[in-house]
Amino acid sequence: MANKNIHIPELSLVVLIGASSSGKSSFARKHFKPTEIVSSDHCRALVSDDENSLEASTDAFDLARFITAKRLKAGLLTVIDATNVQEEGRKDWVRLAREYHVLPVAIVVNMPEKLCSQRSATRPDRDLGAHVIPQQISQLRRGLKHLKLEGFRTIVELRTPEEVDAIESIIRDPLYNNMKDENGPLDIIGDVHGCYDELVDLINELGYENIEGLYQHPAGRKLVFVGDLVDRGPDTPGVLRLVMNQVNAGLGYCVPGNHDAKLLKWMNGKNVTIAHGLQESIDQLAMETPEFRAQVKQFTDGLISHYVFDDGNLVVAHAGLREEMHGRGSGAVREFCLYGETTGEIDEFGLPVRYNWAAEYKGKAMVVYGHTPVPEPQWLNRTIDIDTGCVFGGKLTALRYPEKELVSVPAAKEYKVSKRPLIKAETVLSLQQQHDDVLDLEDVTGKHIVQTTYGHNVTIREENAITALEVMSRFAINPKWLIYLPPTMSPSETSKLDGYLEYPAEAFDYYKNAGVEKLVCEEKHMGSRAVVIVGRDEEAIQKTFGIENEGIGVVYTRTGRNYFNEKKVEQDFLLLVNNALEKSGFYDRFQTSWVCLDAELMPWSAKAQSLLETQYGSVGAAATQGTWSAVEALQKATRRLADDAALPLLEKYKLKKAQTSQFIHAYRRYCWPVHKLTDYKLAPFHILATEGKSWVHESHEWHMENIQEICDADSSVLLATPYKIVDLNNEASIADATNWWLSLTAKGGEGMVVKPFQYIHTNKKGLVQPAIKIRGQEYLRIIYGPEYSTPENLNRLKARGLSAKRSLALREFALGLEGLERFIKKEPLRRVHECVFGVLALESEPVDPRL
Repeated sequence: MANKNIHIPELSLVVLIGASSSGKSSFARKHFKPTEIVSSDHCRALVSDDENSLEASTDAFDLARFITAKRLKAGLLTVIDATNVQEEGRKDWVRLAREYHVLPVAIVVNMPEKLCSQRSATRPDRDLGAHVIPQQISQLRRGLKHLKLEGFRTIVELRTPEEVDAIESIIRDPLYNNMKDENGPLDIIGDVHGCYDELVDLINELGYENIEGLYQHPAGRKLVFVGDLVDRGPDTPGVLRLVMNQVNAGLGYCVPGNHDAKLLKWMNGKNVTIAHGLQESIDQLAMETPEFRAQVKQFTDGLISHYVFDDGNLVVAHAGLREEMHGRGSGAVREFCLYGETTGEIDEFGLPVRYNWAAEYKGKAMVVYGHTPVPEPQWLNRTIDIDTGCVFGGKLTALRYPEKELVSVPAAKEYKVSKRPLIKAETVLSLQQQHDDVLDLEDVTGKHIVQTTYGHNVTIREENAITALEVMSRFAINPKWLIYLPPTMSPSETSKLDGYLEYPAEAFDYYKNAGVEKLVCEEKHMGSRAVVIVGRDEEAIQKTFGIENEGIGVVYTRTGRNYFNEKKVEQDFLLLVNNALEKSGFYDRFQTSWVCLDAELMPWSAKAQSLLETQYGSVGAAATQGTWSAVEALQKATRRLADDAALPLLEKYKLKKAQTSQFIHAYRRYCWPVHKLTDYKLAPFHILATEGKSWVHESHEWHMENIQEICDADSSVLLATPYKIVDLNNEASIADATNWWLSLTAKGGEGMVVKPFQYIHTNKKGLVQPAIKIRGQEYLRIIYGPEYSTPENLNRLKARGLSAKRSLALREFALGLEGLERFIKKEPLRRVHECVFGVLALESEPVDPRL
């Protein structure tokens, strides 16, 4: 055999065909991974403990089909190791290949009957009747000539042991649509339909330069065309010439549209209906040379149904493509790419009603398509339609990838009247926002594994998801506001110093050991964590969040509930924040019409009044009454008995009395009356996101400096957070921060939060804790009770474990960032809520709430 290699498609179903003892299994083991081989013998063993059990054949093949289907669904090459000599059995595998849009390959091991019989005789584990092998070989040879008709795209026949041994390797050829190594940047252009002048204008607008007839970009960008180059417009040949030159020079890509495919059929002499602008293309091409028409025919015939770019993150197809078809090759895939899917109905304009496949799309890849003219590009579930009807007087649109920026040029005129008018939507809500009004329960229930960009995958257990769903459905604000939930925060390791449960040294040591050299220490405010979303006006909120008639923003807690009980109070408060943003020039400086802030809102009592009354107040009152009465009784007893025996008990209760006073004084610092808006104080510490951008890659110092400018614009309601920069390689810097903490807590302050200088810090192990809180001695009295500082209690508390809390903090941090990034990237709300629900679900894990 001259060819020592066999070429097969990288994604295919390989069906081995051959009689028993022909050497199929040995061939498979030599050339394929064990996990790729689905063996009928092995499946028999799995279902019956006997790989030779003929009675188990039906169950064995059911299992083989099940395994194969799962592998093909996952896009994995699979090899069927069975005799497969009967046509009916092979048809079953071809049907399965077509169902998952992979290419069926037949490798026939057609050995001589005598050789197979001799090999079978040497196998003591196999007792076949004398008639079996001759019968199998007869069936095999009768069916050989029909393999192509059965649907096998690649057929390889090996007729001798020497031919089998001569095969050195099986080469897996990438499918033509596999452009995963092309990472861009790319500029994807919608349906052109012969609008040559507009195409040139758009390419120029995108920054390309015409160098000797080829459009080249200084940054190395390439053009991608979604098809429908031809028909209806004034200069189909000009468009074809430009696109062909770009593609042939390796400066662009093009997929076919249904109009291009129809023109090809006409050029091939097929009987097609001359309609929908085809006549214009025929007339214009008639003016060109036969050589040019031949080039057009060859070019159009060679177009690939769709392309998968950027490691599978981008798919371009003329009419779009369902997730299970991405990167696959079949007639059904090509048909979908060209025409999409219709319902079988006809609309009032006499046109077929197209099925909205994008409304059900949940794939990870962005799908860019055209085919259906729309007034404006439409994002829906990570898909975007960029056919903006240039030939109908609309505009020609390009999507810049990966930036997701849209660039358009208007049509010079209306070249063709559309049967279905391009009518702009009356609402300001986008198609995605309208679609997000209905969320799928399956997206937020059951066990989930959430992939995050900055951390490990996060597992959400079913029982925790149920708890989160109850919180969201019963207590949360309008879900469209919930783009981010802040994480919990871990305390520092327990202090080794007497009298201290927490102390800065342990936090500094943690970060130094994690490879962090620079820190930011921020004063910890005596308030409640709040997420603040505020827009320049209601229109900005409607456009960004799809929320109507709910004002210019919202303030919500870290569990997604309204901070303010009254809507008017909330909106009046946000107006003050909005005015400060305007006055400071924030909106113009950040080129945005909205902002999301992570903040602390004070006083704590404004949100925790019931907690103060039912827990802290009642504890303080009961403890005061009890300790005063006890001290008074013990003092009387001591005087009456004139005996020192009661003195130790008296001292003990005097200490309890003092600790109770300290407890009451500690929580009262968090309370002050709120009679007007300026009695509230908002202390932002993170600028989380603005229009089209998140700010998590900036340092904490950057956040503090930019927030200071906002706070300076209205100090009556906004409070800048005091902070210090700490150099962990400088002992004086560490001492200064430690003394600052001692000063803050000595005055009754809560303490400070220590963070890496960069918002996100990673090392070889992954994410480093984003923040560690170090709380003061008196604040901890609120958390652990009036008597926590008694030596025996403090020693017991020092044995607390932090691993669960730290794990929770990291997972929630990763989820929070992921949800924010998904929102900024205009992903569907279900993808954002996967992260938000995840944080809520994790909050129900059994972790000591006092940590």
